[in-house]
Amino acid sequence: MEFLDNKQVREFSNLELLAKQVVEGFIIGLHKSPFHGFSVEFAEHRLYNQGESTRNLDWKVFARTEKLFTKKYEEETNLRCQIVLDASSSMYFPEVSRKSDDYINKLRFSALSAAALMNLLKRQRDAFGLSIFDDQVKVQTRCKSSTSHYRLLLTYLDDLVKNPTRNKTTSAAKALHEIADSIHRRSMVIVFSDMFEHLSDDGQELFAALQHLKHNKHEVVLFHVVDKSKELDFEFENRPYLFIDMETGEKVKLQSNQVKEQYVSQIKAFTEALKLKCMQYRIDFVEADINRGFNTILNAYLVKRSKMRI
Repeated sequence: MEFLDNKQVREFSNLELLAKQVVEGFIIGLHKSPFHGFSVEFAEHRLYNQGESTRNLDWKVFARTEKLFTKKYEEETNLRCQIVLDASSSMYFPEVSRKSDDYINKLRFSALSAAALMNLLKRQRDAFGLSIFDDQVKVQTRCKSSTSHYRLLLTYLDDLVKNPTRNKTTSAAKALHEIADSIHRRSMVIVFSDMFEHLSDDGQELFAALQHLKHNKHEVVLFHVVDKSKELDFEFENRPYLFIDMETGEKVKLQSNQVKEQYVSQIKAFTEALKLKCMQYRIDFVEADINRGFNTILNAYLVKRSKMRI
């Protein structure tokens, strides 16, 4: 399947252009029309009438018959999709120089994934909104499908990528409760988050917030955004490191192998508990490793979209 990998991503700086490239590459990989198969159902062919738009001409049929036929589609009811993005400081891992465009971190990966999904939704004439949170909800928009709305949301995402900030803590539970209350009609809710926050109740409040989204009859996809090699597998050389909590600023100096076994065990336990709760609440849990490209994101969306009839 054709899609931009992380190396190609580093060659771009314009978020709108990059989102378009990601989506178009993905669609080419599907070997389908941008619409056929997931936004509308193909119905039949009819002869092309001169003066009509050439947008839906079937060139494969023309190559066989030398006659112009137009693909006719049956429209599905539009989808509403709320994209929720965690902008706490832990999402800026791995941290890089502000002057460098040659990087991918969790926030940039999530912003580009969100932009690509919005580009795809706009092509499908579906409505989409954006929510951004750290310790509270910072941005909350309604679902619309216009080009001006799309570009406004890209502006929010671009600002996040270009202005990283340390010491922004996370309150995913509080934010998700607020977002669940604000979305009044049944929607698809797509969450991009590492789900890392200081938990004093074994994650029960966080799990309750996820349940709140499902209780309101939304279809939910949680993209668990991580740098898998570092954050889950703790693949650091066995030498001294200074580890810094990007949300609190707390520092600890230690040899990586001194804590690797315990760290991996605890992070695995949390991740498994999160997966189990998502399964229990019928939330799609998708591991989104920032080093694996974007086809996982778009594939998961299309699978969920194909199951929804709103």
